[in-house]
Amino acid sequence: MKLIAGVDEAGRGPLAGPIVAAAVILPEKFNLEGLNDSKLLSEKKREELFPQIKKIALAIGIAKVSHKRIDKLNIHKANLLVMKLAVQALEIEPDFLLIDGPRHKVDLAIAQKSIKQGDRKYACIAAASIIAKVTRDRLMKRYHKKYPQYGFAQHKGYGTKLHYQNLGQHGPCAIHRHSFSLVASS
Repeated sequence: MKLIAGVDEAGRGPLAGPIVAAAVILPEKFNLEGLNDSKLLSEKKREELFPQIKKIALAIGIAKVSHKRIDKLNIHKANLLVMKLAVQALEIEPDFLLIDGPRHKVDLAIAQKSIKQGDRKYACIAAASIIAKVTRDRLMKRYHKKYPQYGFAQHKGYGTKLHYQNLGQHGPCAIHRHSFSLVASS
């Protein structure tokens, strides 16, 4: 059996917080109803699937790259780095990587293919999508306790109307990505 790891990230677009990636190797046969791209699922459904994925997966690797490192590298390089780190965090080395995104190539000596909207086409990428999204959302909820004036528990750092209002009122906080022009201009 070939071990295939699905790889996806969460947090590429937000104005604050880390980018998180997950790599997931699923068994050849499993039954997990509702598995899909995390963006197409409710927060409640993602939270329901998270422990189920952890239970059935052969291996899960999770990594994060901080807002400071994003500012140093740029978001594209940080995205490739976090996916590489997630694959390296797997306890089992995969034979092949399926990576969400049209042009992502992880700098590892493992055969791989990047797939546009792969999280809607392959279960292992969908599982990685959910693991990365739930992990990042939980981090942002913890940041909300430290910086409640920004509303991170609601928008998770994405550029919502509320977030822009709070940025305008309070200026950027320690976890904002200062290399993002919308943050730098606040």
